Amino acid sequence: MFKGKTLLITGGTGSFGNAVLNGFLGSDIGEIRVFSRDEKKQDDMRHEFQAKMPDVADKIKFFIGDVRNIDSVRSAMHGADYIFHAAALKQVPSCEFFPMEAVRTNVIGTDNVLTAAIDEGVECVICLSTDKAAYPVNAMGITKALEERVAIARSRNTDKTKICCTRYGNVLCSRGSVIPLWIDQIKAGNPITITDPSMTRFVMSLEEAVELVVFAFEQGENGDILVQKAPACTIETLAKAVCELFAPETEIKVIGIRHGEKMYETLLTNEECASAIDMGDFYRVPADNRGLNYDKYFNDGDIKRAKLSEFDSNNTELMTVEDVKAKLLTIPYIKEQLENWEK
Repeated sequence: MFKGKTLLITGGTGSFGNAVLNGFLGSDIGEIRVFSRDEKKQDDMRHEFQAKMPDVADKIKFFIGDVRNIDSVRSAMHGADYIFHAAALKQVPSCEFFPMEAVRTNVIGTDNVLTAAIDEGVECVICLSTDKAAYPVNAMGITKALEERVAIARSRNTDKTKICCTRYGNVLCSRGSVIPLWIDQIKAGNPITITDPSMTRFVMSLEEAVELVVFAFEQGENGDILVQKAPACTIETLAKAVCELFAPETEIKVIGIRHGEKMYETLLTNEECASAIDMGDFYRVPADNRGLNYDKYFNDGDIKRAKLSEFDSNNTELMTVEDVKAKLLTIPYIKEQLENWEK
């Protein structure tokens, strides 16, 4: 599928970009372009992959730029076949305090990427979204919801470039996520801090996030939103699992909900469930491609709907402490941290 092709990853120095490189670089892919604005992270990534995958590291090409600047996006995109659009401001509190920065990156940046992709004749763009885009209550979720709307709107006007969105929950041990913070707190001999013990979150590994994007690339149709049937757990369960792996005697301290947080997250809204298509381990939400002829809305509604009502982190499979520990032990970051801890 990717043989000889050129893949561009926006925000490519982040956790997702690293996971793609680890998974794809040894394949018969032609070239992987890493597009980001942080030259230090690019230099670190360059040296890391030159050291651990020297035979194929020359497949990686680095581009300094910012999705907010369409000219820099265009310069990296010429000749690209596929795009994984992962560049985003994604931390809830920082987006709450600087919402216009989130708009510039998550909304305008996405429009820039899609505009350039369509102009360059890119075959497929997969935009990475989040469960926070469903029923959004914070600036991060609102801007990611707008990112999805922009992607769907642009998909209606192109038949050469396939545009899809993937929506997923918390990626365990990704940059800025809570588990690395907890491990640092444990190493320092401090209590680990949680917001609300009963808060629930979807959980998935970076590899599963990549699987969802590849599934969207293979199976998605223009304008689709695709989600994975992910399990969830309470924050208390996640915290207990981390403590039991590293230091069972660690105190768990409740500090209260942060700016803009929900008690649970939603992957599919009730409205989206009306048209969702069950694809085994995934759901596909096709775009509503009716035009602006309002008779189609008032007189020609769809009387059929799927039986699913809402897919959220309260009504999915809830993992136990043992379930979460088993999942954590499959994650390279956790394995590395445990090895260093035992030394």
